Amino acid sequence: MSAKVQAIPDNSTGATPYLRIKGATAALDFYTKAFGAVENLRLPMPDGAIGHADISIGAARVMLSDEFPGMNIFGPKHWGGTSVAIQIYVGDVDAFVAKAVAAGCKIIRQPTNEFYGDRTAILEDPFGHVWFFNTRIEDVSHDDMQRRMAAMGGAA
Repeated sequence: MSAKVQAIPDNSTGATPYLRIKGATAALDFYTKAFGAVENLRLPMPDGAIGHADISIGAARVMLSDEFPGMNIFGPKHWGGTSVAIQIYVGDVDAFVAKAVAAGCKIIRQPTNEFYGDRTAILEDPFGHVWFFNTRIEDVSHDDMQRRMAAMGGAA
């Protein structure tokens, strides 16, 4: 008999984005260069396609694979865009964005101080995925967030 298996691994306590990418090998190289990703696992298929990979960007975990049209698995460029964005906190969003842009990311929104206490930037990677990178700059209570949002003309 084997030891009791932990039903939820320590590094899997939250939601884990799973990216589908045409050109996953290039994406793994890109995420390492642009985001400082660390590759935890790569499972190539016999034809060289990435069947599954697991990376870390800071404390965040992201999984990915190549497209597999026969299983209706396609990346955002196949569909003409994505409706999902991935959010990750980093130590210095401005420095992080500069590195990511130098590596080939497109800025959707420059780093901006937000009403909720974060400095946030939005990037699109060359594979069509959208990323929010944040650095907390101020602790803001929920009540203050509501007031600030209302003052901007948002819902209260």
